[in-house]
Amino acid sequence: MSVVNGLFRVQKLMRPSVTLARCLLPATGHPSHRTICSQRAQRTALGFGQGWNPLARRTLSTQAAEEGYHSIIRDQEKGVGSSDKHEFQAETRMLLDIVARSLYSDKEVFVRELVSNASDALEKFRFLVQSSAEGASEYAECDRALEIHIGTNKQDRQLTLQDTGIGMTREELIANLGTIARSGSKHFIEQLKESGRGTQENVQNIIGQFGVGFYSAFMVADRVDVYTRSARAGSPGLKWSSDGSGTFEIQEAEGVAIGTKIVIHLKGDCREFADEDRIREVIRRYSNFVGSPIFLNGKQANQIQPIWLMEPKQVTPEQHNEFYRFVGNTFDTPRFTLHYKTDVPLSIRALLYFPEGKPGLFEMSRDADGGVALYTRKVLIQSKTENLLPKWLRFLKGVVDSEDIPLNLSRELLQNSALIRKLRIALTNRTLRFLHDRSQKEPESYDKFYRDYGLFLKEGIVTSQEQGEKEEIAKLLRFETSREPNRTVSLPEYCQGQAEGQKDIYYLAAPNRTLAEASPYYESLKKRGIEVLFCYEAYDELVLMQLGMFLGKNLVSVEKEMRRSDASATGDQDGLLEGSLLKAQIDELLPWLKQRLAGKVTNVKTTGKLDSHPCVVTVEEMAAARHFIKTQSQNMSEENRYALLQPQFEINPKHPIIKKLHKLTTSDPELAELLAKQLFSNAMVGAGLVDDPRMLLTSMNDLLQKVLDKH
Repeated sequence: MSVVNGLFRVQKLMRPSVTLARCLLPATGHPSHRTICSQRAQRTALGFGQGWNPLARRTLSTQAAEEGYHSIIRDQEKGVGSSDKHEFQAETRMLLDIVARSLYSDKEVFVRELVSNASDALEKFRFLVQSSAEGASEYAECDRALEIHIGTNKQDRQLTLQDTGIGMTREELIANLGTIARSGSKHFIEQLKESGRGTQENVQNIIGQFGVGFYSAFMVADRVDVYTRSARAGSPGLKWSSDGSGTFEIQEAEGVAIGTKIVIHLKGDCREFADEDRIREVIRRYSNFVGSPIFLNGKQANQIQPIWLMEPKQVTPEQHNEFYRFVGNTFDTPRFTLHYKTDVPLSIRALLYFPEGKPGLFEMSRDADGGVALYTRKVLIQSKTENLLPKWLRFLKGVVDSEDIPLNLSRELLQNSALIRKLRIALTNRTLRFLHDRSQKEPESYDKFYRDYGLFLKEGIVTSQEQGEKEEIAKLLRFETSREPNRTVSLPEYCQGQAEGQKDIYYLAAPNRTLAEASPYYESLKKRGIEVLFCYEAYDELVLMQLGMFLGKNLVSVEKEMRRSDASATGDQDGLLEGSLLKAQIDELLPWLKQRLAGKVTNVKTTGKLDSHPCVVTVEEMAAARHFIKTQSQNMSEENRYALLQPQFEINPKHPIIKKLHKLTTSDPELAELLAKQLFSNAMVGAGLVDDPRMLLTSMNDLLQKVLDKH
């Protein structure tokens, strides 16, 4: 068995290059292009997917080699003798009706199913010949090429698919095509496992597992004819025919080549599938990476290799660029490439690309589809799989291939949410580790990526339900801090530089550094030498609020830190601070302010955390309050707005304006009231809790007019 395993391993690794395969396409440039490839190279290219296997060699005529045309489809099969008529079982007829009318969401997938079946037939023959003790004596024409050929005939409304695989005997024909939901591929794998030969390596190329794919042809067919001849020596040719109504006929046939040929007589409204361009597009979408060559009307249709199944070190940057443009339908090159495989906890072969270009407006929308396709054994299941990756990773492009994905009969819908969730977690964690690694090894490239795609990471924190995942994403965030301008740090770096005994991570939202450093909320922390994260981008503070904690430390906004009620935050209540109002004066001013600002503030107090500013406004959750003001407060009355915000007005009893205000309460009450309201309005603007600062101009003009009355 070690020899057989070795054969399969070598076959997977030794794929001819795309360049060689392209030598067989019709030349579009200089005529000499057709003669560049040697005869040996041409044979290798036509043997795409078969490696060095000597069983796959073939001899080409000079004309075929020069023209790049190769087809085995011939209209030479003919039924002979009497035919045996068989009826599908009652439940089979009912299931056949479901398959033909409602199991598949798109009619075009019947091509995928038939190509998959043909690929399985080739893989079965390849394995059986290589592992057979009798070898050539047991099987006929062992040196034939292993290929899939498709022909279109618009005039007769026919589509033909022919393979050179294992073929079927009469008994196999009845069993495989006469009993719906019986998978010949699945039965083949079960036999291998029972005999001890069913290792992972020699069954992984077998695609079909459900046994209903063949019947998808009846979605588009009035009648289906199948010509087949088993590869076992001495087997006769056979013809199977059915219109899908409940019966099928079998008779012997002459002129049948080894393998299976399916002739689909298309319905009138399905004539599109007799068009070469239509079939080429379906092959490109679903079956481009099938391991054997697919020829459409004599020209090879599958040109791109499934490089996600190759060893990552063997794939060149040029191959990655070409494949990225293919799967991403784009013209740029990938910024980063994540190519890996693992068998724990699930079998995963993944190739993910991070685009070089900046995201467009549509990609920013959460309604945009992800760009990662789901394959199983190189056959496309879903081109845009909804739950394969979280929405915030929708900018990724690439392929994920997993044999462990549970599917329904049509191979279109994912089942078993627990396994899908496990796959999603595995892919997400691997992506996060990759990005963290890039941030350490290529900081400049990562910083550029973060500038372009950082918003997606922040979305991941806001939308994720798992705190562990949130913190992993948070490691990738970058912020300027109060310590050093024009330099960003990560949250782990911030934690490493914290002062001894600091239990919280502080952040301040402001449009730019100048306003952040001048913020009244920052004064106290600046005086104590505590580093603060500066959040310049929209929604940064909401992201950190949603994150809540990082490495066991609370994330606290500087506004919330100021609002904390502790003895040091209330100022000197005994009038001992130099230059401050006396306690008796404070006791007079506070209730006066609360009365004049009734309906706007819930409380008025003094604070010792201000130095150069006369006052501030604090609310319980400043980030949420600011977001509310920007998005939802327009249709709310001012009274209801203040009732919801419940702002607290905190004054600095040492500030000259506050001391002057106290005097004006008795000497000029009208001016004092205007000043108090203006101070509160200014504080609301400074807190970012005013949706339109232009509303303050009227009250400000009233104050100025009152001040200038005496001049």
